[in-house]
Amino acid sequence: MESKARLFGHPIHQMLIVFPVGLLVTSVVFDILHLAIGNPLMAVVAFWMMAAGLIGGIVAAPFGTIDWLAIPQGTRAKAIGALHGGGNVLVLLLFACSWWLRQASPDNPPNVAWVVSFCGAALALVTAWLGGELVDRLGVGVSPYADLNARSSLDGPAEPRPAQAQR
Repeated sequence: MESKARLFGHPIHQMLIVFPVGLLVTSVVFDILHLAIGNPLMAVVAFWMMAAGLIGGIVAAPFGTIDWLAIPQGTRAKAIGALHGGGNVLVLLLFACSWWLRQASPDNPPNVAWVVSFCGAALALVTAWLGGELVDRLGVGVSPYADLNARSSLDGPAEPRPAQAQR
């Protein structure tokens, strides 16, 4: 099933999600560094990485919703997509809660802020796997004409190559 929200022939959601995932995971890495070495700057970096990741997640979500709405009812893909999307909303809420808990002291967050963001990161692993299941196993966001020698998406709409060119 080809994505409904595309840019230059590629799914926008799949292009955008790398930013919030990367930023939110990086915030956890900086939290771990803060805990390991005690440098308050690491916690401040985590705070701002988290803020940027939350913004990125809010930007990516509508494009995933557009694609999910196009999945036919009663399919495994629709159910997996609902788990993926709902789980990612929860991931964003957990990180938003952690970010909010850090407001008073970004350089020395309370322990609960770490617990909440670490739970968000753990859940993000599950939702990332579900996203992979949607694309890699169920073909959501994949052109029906995809193959190892498919033409470039910059060459125009996806369509089968003429029979002579396939030989």
